[in-house]
Amino acid sequence: MRIRHKPWARPELLECGFYIDNPDDYKGKWAELYPKKQPFHIELGCGKGGFMAQAAYLNRDINYLAIDIKNEMLGLAKRNIVKAFEKTNEKPENVILTIHNIELVSNMLGKEDYAERIYINFCNPWPRGKHKKRRLTHTRQLIQYRDFLVDGGEIHFKTDDDELFEESLEYFAESGFEIVYITRDLHNSGYEPNLMTEHEKMFSDEGIKIKFLIAKKVELKEMPVLKKPKSGKETIDV
Repeated sequence: MRIRHKPWARPELLECGFYIDNPDDYKGKWAELYPKKQPFHIELGCGKGGFMAQAAYLNRDINYLAIDIKNEMLGLAKRNIVKAFEKTNEKPENVILTIHNIELVSNMLGKEDYAERIYINFCNPWPRGKHKKRRLTHTRQLIQYRDFLVDGGEIHFKTDDDELFEESLEYFAESGFEIVYITRDLHNSGYEPNLMTEHEKMFSDEGIKIKFLIAKKVELKEMPVLKKPKSGKETIDV
């Protein structure tokens, strides 16, 4: 998503008590940053934080980590989270914001972080063929997520994009994930609870059906081959 530069965003984030500016330093140690030891959930590409503000406020028994690559998005997310907790005159203690390129997420998260759930909400569909490997649900990304997602852990994925959704089914299958819930019309599916994001409301208002699935990490029987270098030797490109 394109967003105008917001000069206030980065200074405000650096003053924020629940923002981390050097996430690679906390690989394997994220649990130490929260006051309570609780289940750990991650949102990849949190955008303006509409989903995270709701999730963190409603579920105090879960520790959340929200990641985005843009200061502007994180600045808005910070304000939305603070606004949610201000309803009860509280400060957020179960949520952390951080900035990172999610294509390199394995630099900041590892096996010792024990995430139980990952949320991917309305990520860039990257429709052009040569760009599809940048999708947050692409096989090369899912292989990375397996490293910090516990066995049996889940990925919750929402999108408005039909092609991205259908091709993601293939990515999940080849990356050792079992689809345990799927709907191509979330708002008429009866699924609960559903926390709506900004994009979700916008697309729904336009009459676009929301696609949603839950994928569970299972045994990966064979590592997928993602890239063949010029030498012809098969390697995994993650």
